[in-house]
Amino acid sequence: MKRSRFGAWLSFAIGALYFLVPLIATFEFAMRMRRGQYSFDAFAIVLADERFQATFSYSTIVALATILVGTLLVVPTAYWVRLRLPHLRPVVEFITLLPLVIPAIVIVFGYLRMYNSSSFLPLTDSDMGTNLLLTFGYATLALPYMYRSVDAGLQAIDIHTLTEAAENLGARWLTILFRIILPNIRVAVLSGALLTFAIVIGEFTIASLLNRPAFGPYLQLIGANRAYEPAALAIIAFAITWACMGLIQLFARQARTAPVPH
Repeated sequence: MKRSRFGAWLSFAIGALYFLVPLIATFEFAMRMRRGQYSFDAFAIVLADERFQATFSYSTIVALATILVGTLLVVPTAYWVRLRLPHLRPVVEFITLLPLVIPAIVIVFGYLRMYNSSSFLPLTDSDMGTNLLLTFGYATLALPYMYRSVDAGLQAIDIHTLTEAAENLGARWLTILFRIILPNIRVAVLSGALLTFAIVIGEFTIASLLNRPAFGPYLQLIGANRAYEPAALAIIAFAITWACMGLIQLFARQARTAPVPH
C-alpha cells in the first residue's frame, strides 16, 4: 500500500514538474523586461494595447456565437440519437471525431473554395459572411468536445422517462428539449461551452486565412516581433484556459451539491 501511494505521488510530482517548470520559466522571462529587476511591464504593455483589447473582444463575441451554434446543433442531435436512433450512435460519434483528424487548414481551404466570390453562396465577399464562416469553422473544431460533454450529460439522466412523462402531460418537443432536457444537462453543456471558449481564444489557422481580427493571429504577430510581450501573452492565455477549467469544476460541484427539487 505504501509503495503504491509513493508511486502515485511520484508520478504526480513528475507530471507537475513537467508542466510547471516551463510555465514558471516563461513567467520569469516575462518579468525581466526591465534590465536588472523584475516588473510587470510586459503584462501592462500587453493589456494596454488596443489591438489586444480589440482582438480579445472580437474572439470573445465569436466564442459566444460558436457556443450558441454548437449548443443548438449538438443538444437536439445527441438527444434524438439517444432517444430514437441508438443504432446510429457509432456513425454520429465517428462524424463528431472527424475534426480531430482533419487539419484546420483543410477545413478553411474547403470553405474558401466553396464560398468564394464565384460560388453560389459568396460568403467571403462580406465581413458578416466571413464572420459566419469563422463561427461555423470554430463550431466544427469544438464539435468533438461539445458532443461528448452533452452525450455524457444525457447518459447521466433517464431521458426516456422524462420524455414520456412530459408527453403524457401534453408537452411539445421544443418544450421537452429546452425546458426539461436542457436544464438537466446544463453542467454538461457548460463544460462543452467553456472548452469551446478555450479553443476559440487560441485558434490561429482559420482566423488567419479568413483574415479575421481574432486573438490567435494577434498572439502570432506579437510572438514574431517582440521578446517579452509574447511570454506575457502566453501566461495570460494560460490563465484564461485554466479559468475555464476552474469554472467547469466549480459549476459541476455546485450541481452535485444542489438539493434535488421535489
